[in-house]
Amino acid sequence: MRTSPHAAPPVRRAGPLALFLATVLALVGLLVARPTPAAADSTDSFVTRCGIRFCLDGKEYYFAGANAYDMFTFGAGSGDTETQYMDKARIDTHFARMAADGVDVARVWMFSHESWHGFEEREGEFNEQQYAAFDYIIESAKAHGLRLIPVFENYWEAYGGIDTRLRWEGLSGGHPARAAFFDKNRCPGCFTSYKNSVSYALNRTNHYSGVKYKDEPTIFAWELMNEPRYEGQSAAENVDGTTLRAWVDEMGAFVKSIDPNHLLGAGIEGHGTKYGFGGDSGNPFVHIHKSPYIDFTSAHPYPTEHWADLSIEETKDLVRAWIRDSHEVVGKPFFMGEFNVHNVDRALWWRKIYTAFEEAGGDGSAFWWYQDRNIDGKFGVSQGAPELAVFRTHSDRMAAKSGLPGSTPSPTPTDPTTPPTPGPTDPTTPPTTPAPADCAVTYTLSDWGTSFNASVTVRNTGGTPVEGWKLAFAFPGDQRITQMWNAVPVQDGRNVTAGNPSGYNVTIAPGVSVNFGFNGTSTAGTNGAPTAFTLNGKACATA
Repeated sequence: MRTSPHAAPPVRRAGPLALFLATVLALVGLLVARPTPAAADSTDSFVTRCGIRFCLDGKEYYFAGANAYDMFTFGAGSGDTETQYMDKARIDTHFARMAADGVDVARVWMFSHESWHGFEEREGEFNEQQYAAFDYIIESAKAHGLRLIPVFENYWEAYGGIDTRLRWEGLSGGHPARAAFFDKNRCPGCFTSYKNSVSYALNRTNHYSGVKYKDEPTIFAWELMNEPRYEGQSAAENVDGTTLRAWVDEMGAFVKSIDPNHLLGAGIEGHGTKYGFGGDSGNPFVHIHKSPYIDFTSAHPYPTEHWADLSIEETKDLVRAWIRDSHEVVGKPFFMGEFNVHNVDRALWWRKIYTAFEEAGGDGSAFWWYQDRNIDGKFGVSQGAPELAVFRTHSDRMAAKSGLPGSTPSPTPTDPTTPPTPGPTDPTTPPTTPAPADCAVTYTLSDWGTSFNASVTVRNTGGTPVEGWKLAFAFPGDQRITQMWNAVPVQDGRNVTAGNPSGYNVTIAPGVSVNFGFNGTSTAGTNGAPTAFTLNGKACATA
């Protein structure tokens, strides 16, 4: 998002009365919503990717989140680091509010080049006080049972963004001139300064816990940038996204070389004429997210903006299209990283959007944005807002899908205006015959030379259910499976059979897909996708 809430004028200092009220609110928040030990312990493991799903401790993990982008500005931004520069009571209170409302993950900004609360006001000079404040944000999130998705940099002008990095290199910013940031021929120094700041953050040691950011499980994932695009440089680039994909590949590889523990997202909006949302902006959803270094897809729907002008039904179709492409074409989880509406019945729109999201098998969401005070009258959501009741119901259902302790599974309410769309791994028709069905297989490979990751989607294209499925294929070279999820492997040389796991995804109903994935080792240069697949002995088409 790039509009006014991102650039809201900061409250630079809090007076004695404000500090007193903040302290009272913090105490009330802790009494009302103090996390249980189980909630705090839930952040001890890294979230991983299992094919088209997020996983936690070997189980599929679904989450309901919110953006709280401005938490890095909580405090005077000057004075003593621990008692003035950061406002610990305000940070704790806001996390307590979010926890009480069912927020599992908070997407937060970890960038600013401004003099007030700046992480890097001048090139290569990192503000210890500001990073100390972010240390506390991590610790407070952990104490309240939340995870974080920090964003490394901003495409837009709020808090300096990449315009500042361009200025450091003697170039002008502004849209679309800031596209030069992603072009190594035009701005090699931009690549260097970005990598230096990312390296500093990943290798930073939290001064409270002694844990480096790259080793901190409270971090759910990183995002390379808030809403990057390479727009207006050529008609071909707008559609193909060649330059932005090269940047994502290089920066993704750089992040993974330092931090193999965490998931990584690109942070893009999901615009494109193929989706009827925005235009082609040099950041095509499928091509960018197919980068082998990106672990999940993202999109930011704002359907009631004048340039979008979507109805509820069109918005639901848009969300379904993203999820379908994410799971079946890209082969990765889908994160609706921002969304909101204005000048409409927000609770009604949220209910219908969340329903469509859940029915289609969405993996994680984060509304824009949970504010701790009345800053943004357009998109800001404050404690007690009626739409938060809708969100809490969504959060409960996502927790139930994850099988978390204390959650009570409840069905996603069916939107009466449209028939439900079955999720890609949720059979909706009971088996009537064990006869095999026609099938189509999509095999997505991420190859790193001596190791690789593969995601396999099997779709029943026939008219009868497949009961007790086994998919057989042969590797083209010297590949060995080391771990498989959502299926049980048997490997004999190059020949592999992946069978349904015990107890779930046993049946593939007509028109429904199942997905499994695996890691493996390989001899460099020998990897590739298998050329033929059979499902229960019957040949499948390849997609």
